[in-house]
Amino acid sequence: MKEVLIITNYFPPETGAASNRIFHLAEGLQKHNFKVSVLTPLPNYPKGKVFEEYRGVFKHTSLESNITINRLWIYASNSKNKLLRLIAMLSYSFSLIWFFTWNKIPKTVIIQSPPLLVAFTSVFFLRSKKRKIILNVSDLWPLAGLELGAFKKNFSYKLLQKIELFNYKYADLVLGQSEEILAHVKSLSPEKETFLYRNYPDFEVKSTRHEIDSSKKLKMVYAGLLGIAQGILKLCENLDYTRIQFHIYGSGAEQHAIENLIKNKPELDIIYYGEVTRQALHQVLTKYDFTIIPLLNRIYGSVPSKIFEYARLGIPMLYFGGGEGEDVIEKYELGWVVQPSNYEDLNKVISKLKLSKLESENRNKIQKTAIYNFDFESQFIRLMDYL
Repeated sequence: MKEVLIITNYFPPETGAASNRIFHLAEGLQKHNFKVSVLTPLPNYPKGKVFEEYRGVFKHTSLESNITINRLWIYASNSKNKLLRLIAMLSYSFSLIWFFTWNKIPKTVIIQSPPLLVAFTSVFFLRSKKRKIILNVSDLWPLAGLELGAFKKNFSYKLLQKIELFNYKYADLVLGQSEEILAHVKSLSPEKETFLYRNYPDFEVKSTRHEIDSSKKLKMVYAGLLGIAQGILKLCENLDYTRIQFHIYGSGAEQHAIENLIKNKPELDIIYYGEVTRQALHQVLTKYDFTIIPLLNRIYGSVPSKIFEYARLGIPMLYFGGGEGEDVIEKYELGWVVQPSNYEDLNKVISKLKLSKLESENRNKIQKTAIYNFDFESQFIRLMDYL
């Protein structure tokens, strides 16, 4: 039985796209007769605090679904202070080095990037002619950080670019979740072998039945990270609520500001539910008329995994993020597209939504499209040829 190690910053019980993606990858490998182990920090995302049941230990090892999970110590923080964030990444990197020193590492290693520094630590210490390094790139750092305003083109940025290039150079294979990511990798390392590995969900689908009550407001939902990049606070402030009621699930940096906005401006038709599990979310999402997938600014290489998950649930989408995600929405007729930060156009599109596009017939069409085109198992079998 072939062994494979996955190194990641995110893994269940943490929530979010990155955690789900790596879990499905590990589970898929295990089902295809790989002996899978995972290296990940003690659970702490997105609150920046180690979950209560994992506190007070340096390392926690468990066997879950026949996958060995090694959870290592981290100085957890989601502070906006760049120094504290750097210390957090360095702490996990030191834990990784300790693990590499005292444990036998399989010949095949899959490394999640970003975080860039964690990926660099893993690539640097594990690179070997006898070992296959697979880099799973979900976002382009430091470029994405520059576009988000987190970085400036200074010495630190140039250093991060060199780290990025090092990671690509010593990876035997690069997995990218978008065509833009693969194009970027090829521009820096033309001979590098790449594979498009979308973040397709892997769960059973149920037929959907949904009818619109034309006498009431449309129910629009957002579920996910309430971070700066998503811009949910600004979205709340700029929506026209004449025709919609806005429902929000999730947590993150903007959570308290959103709660205060709802408290101070009760005339805004917003309902906030907090954070729920993915399983519970799947049960409630289908009752909403449509969902919105926003990014405050277009981020090169980004294709939100929500697109594929919501399509499988049969939920019409209003995509407000630009880039390659727009192409997916339009190509597969999954909903509507509005340029990011154009709130005037967004409100116009919402005001003209046709009810027929939100009801059962169109939802079933979206679901069938997802089942046929966004199939986890088919993509995974293609990936097996590279392993």
